[in-house]
Amino acid sequence: SFSKMSLFSLFPLLLFSLHVVSTTAGTATDANSLAGDAHTIPPKEYLVRYWNEQTTNNHAIPSLLISKVSPLTPAETSLFAQLAAKDAISDHFRSFCKAAQLLCFPDLSSYQVGKDDRFFYDVVNGATTLVGGMNVNKGVEPGKFFRESTLRSGNVIRMPDLRFKTPKRSFLPRIISSGLPFSTSKLAELKQIFHAGDDSTLEKIMVRTLGLCEKAPIQGETKRCVSSAEDMIDFATSILGHDIKLHSTESAGGSEREILIGGVKRIEGSRSGAPVACHDSLFPYMVYNCHAVPTLHAYEVDILDTVSKAKINHGVAVCHMDTSAWSPNHEAFRALGSGPGGIEACHWIYGDYAVWTGANL
Repeated sequence: SFSKMSLFSLFPLLLFSLHVVSTTAGTATDANSLAGDAHTIPPKEYLVRYWNEQTTNNHAIPSLLISKVSPLTPAETSLFAQLAAKDAISDHFRSFCKAAQLLCFPDLSSYQVGKDDRFFYDVVNGATTLVGGMNVNKGVEPGKFFRESTLRSGNVIRMPDLRFKTPKRSFLPRIISSGLPFSTSKLAELKQIFHAGDDSTLEKIMVRTLGLCEKAPIQGETKRCVSSAEDMIDFATSILGHDIKLHSTESAGGSEREILIGGVKRIEGSRSGAPVACHDSLFPYMVYNCHAVPTLHAYEVDILDTVSKAKINHGVAVCHMDTSAWSPNHEAFRALGSGPGGIEACHWIYGDYAVWTGANL
C-alpha cells in the first residue's frame, strides 16, 4: 500500500485531477472524437473505442492488447500525465509504479527466477537472453529455431517451451508515455524517474532495450518501438492498412515434447505491406519492438498429438528468409548451422509475441 506521506503529497493533485475529469466530461461536445477521452474514461474502454475507430472490420480488439491495458483510473491517468509533463514522476515513484503495475524495483538481481518466470529478449535482435541479470545463452533450447521446410504436414518435430513469461507489466496510457523520455541520450533522466542505481540490473535492462529500439533498421525493414497499445495499432495500420488481425499461438500445448505438424497455412501481410511482428522487450512499462520485413514469412499451423493425432494447439510461426544482417553469433546459427545469409531461420510466435496481418486476405 502507499505510504501516508505519498498519499498526503498526492492528495492536492488528485483533487485537481478529479476536477479536470469532471469538467472535461461535462463540456465534451464531439462524441466521435477521442482527443480528450483519455482523461475521462477508463483505459480499457478508451482502447476499445480507439480500436473500433482505427480498424475497418468487425473483429473484437485482440485479447493480447486487453491483457496489457493500463489499470490506472481516469483520475490517476490525468494525475500522472500532469506529473510527467512537469518532470515530477520521480517524486511519486512508488505510487506511480504500484498504481500503473510497472517493473520498478531498483535492482533485479534479487528477483527469484523460476522455470515459468523468465526475463527474455526477442530472438530476432541478438543472441543474448537475459535471465535475472545473467547471460545464460550457453546453449540453445531444442526446437527454438528450425528451417522453413520443417513446417510440412506429417513432420514430427520438437517443440520448445511455450510457457515463457516476463515480469507482469502494463502499457502506459499514451498521454503518459509520450511525456516520458525514451532514448539512450536521456538515460540519466530515466534512471532518476525509475530510481535505477548505477550499474543496476534495471539500468542494464533499460540500456539494452533502448539500444535495440535505436538500432538502425536492416535493408527493407520498417521498425518502431511502441510503448502504448494505441502506438502499436497505429504502427500496424500504417503498414497494413486499417483491416488488420493479430495472430499468436493459442496456448502452451505441446511444450517441450515431440508434436505432429497438421495443416499449414501461409498468412500474408496485406496488399500494402509485409506482416508486422511485435516482440516484447523488457522495460519498466510494457514496450514492444515492432517491425515489418518483406522477407518475413508467417504461418498458421495445427499442432497435433503424435499418438492420437488430436489437435492440441494452433500455432503461429515466422521464418526470417534473409538473415544476412544477423550477427554471426546469433543462436539460430548455432542451432541450425551455417551463418548470416546462409539459411533462413524460423521460430514460433507465442506468449507476448504476436504478428499483425491483413484480416481478409
